Amino acid sequence: MLLESQYRQWLTENPGHYLTFEEWFSKWGEINNLPIVSDDFQIGPNGAYERVGNDLDLDYQDLLQDILDNGVEKKDRTGTGTKSIFGWQIRHNMKEGFPLLTTKKMAWKTMVTELLWFLRGDTNIKFLHDNNCHIWDGDYAKSGRTDGELGPIYGKQWRSWQDDFGPNKLPLFPPNNKIDQIANLINDLKTNPDSRRLMVSAWNVGELDQMVLPPCHYGFQVYTRELSLEERRSLVTQEMFNKIYNGGGPESLSHSEIDQWNVGTRAISLMWNQRSVDTFLGLPFNIASYGLLLEIIAKEVNMVPDELIGNLGDVHLYSNHIEQAKEQIGRERTHEEMVEIYGNLTDKKDREDYWTWETRFKDNEIKRYSREPFPLPTLKIENEVKWREGDCLPYYSVNDFLLENYQSHPTIKAPLSN
Repeated sequence: MLLESQYRQWLTENPGHYLTFEEWFSKWGEINNLPIVSDDFQIGPNGAYERVGNDLDLDYQDLLQDILDNGVEKKDRTGTGTKSIFGWQIRHNMKEGFPLLTTKKMAWKTMVTELLWFLRGDTNIKFLHDNNCHIWDGDYAKSGRTDGELGPIYGKQWRSWQDDFGPNKLPLFPPNNKIDQIANLINDLKTNPDSRRLMVSAWNVGELDQMVLPPCHYGFQVYTRELSLEERRSLVTQEMFNKIYNGGGPESLSHSEIDQWNVGTRAISLMWNQRSVDTFLGLPFNIASYGLLLEIIAKEVNMVPDELIGNLGDVHLYSNHIEQAKEQIGRERTHEEMVEIYGNLTDKKDREDYWTWETRFKDNEIKRYSREPFPLPTLKIENEVKWREGDCLPYYSVNDFLLENYQSHPTIKAPLSN
């Protein structure tokens, strides 16, 4: 039952007790204990309201709550202390939107900058600073280094893993054979997409002691499958179809006819493994970063992004992130807060118009939960980009990635433990 019908029903059942819609709404909790229910709210067990929103944010909020409820207290190398659980999996269907959390505002450009830094094979902090990215400053300062280098971390391992053996498998002195894992991955995706060896590792045991911080997310694997005819048809819009054909629609197309739009024939998924997970600050970045990496690789090999999966090991909240986690989980707003929000959205005349109230709730403009997720954004990647001679990927810049329709709750600040 929606707001309008509830209001009308109350008027019918209470002749001579007229209230404006605003007055009725402000008293609904007192009048026969009437609940407010719309298409955007769901009633769970025992009449409790359940949270609604995109699955990724809801799954992340569930993870935060699980750590708060079931986590054990553990000491850690930073001296901060954590609440920790062991083992969790994040799964996201890329068709549902780009995996950037909406329950707090995310630093999009910072995340993109770090990933591009990895993909360039760079390990010097200068590129990060040149692009106003400072997430590695604490680890760099703690290392005591002054040359700008952070050691053979992600970029080095992804793009130039040190191989001590030459083509004939005999030791090299000094070793000078570099393995570009990203280039190998892209080549294998193009030539052997069903391979079970489509993997990239950052966990180089022989060089861990040279890194300012050993890899937290230490490797990833990709997986591809053939798209069905129906899936490929769904990728051809009516507008695309009309530019070539007169009448009909994509539902009549064959595989060979779809090929003229250069629509991919395979879907590609990515799964990363992470030994240590700073759940409040780090994990949202990791999810978005690997989501972007999946998009970049998919574009390069003309495949369609499918599933993003994260296998998480020691999943923890630092002791100085507990209150921030509770804030991001959110809570059900009181009725007084709902009325105040509505009052800030419109003028008095509108507030007396129940159609406006109904529209506000139906359009999900007034959210029942303080951190109720918004719809996920979408991503567009620029086609006209620079290339570096001999590289397997375009020489992307931050501005080559356009995030569309990103709506989020405000930032929640928290200290970074190094």
